[in-house]
Amino acid sequence: MAESTAKQPARQGRIFPERTLSPEELARRKAENEAFYQRCRAIFERVRPELIKEHYGWYIAIEPNSGDYFIDPENIQAHKKALENYPNADHCVFCINETGSTGRI
Repeated sequence: MAESTAKQPARQGRIFPERTLSPEELARRKAENEAFYQRCRAIFERVRPELIKEHYGWYIAIEPNSGDYFIDPENIQAHKKALENYPNADHCVFCINETGSTGRI
């Protein structure tokens, strides 16, 4: 009969402790992300009523600094259109529907 080996104890801590972010840095990043989302969401709410009639279920990629948006029936293509025009800028993708959600939970 084979003997079972002792179970290794769970290791504590991170793999790279020098890369740990402070709580202040985490809070700052979270606030920046939320502000970016709110700017994108405001543009989406403004254009949604006119786009929902003809493009229901399509995707919209929004670049909030310029206010430009790109629509396409496919999520990836809308994303690519935004990257072609603004390669170094962040953008947000929504689905053109009542909620703007792009997937299922």
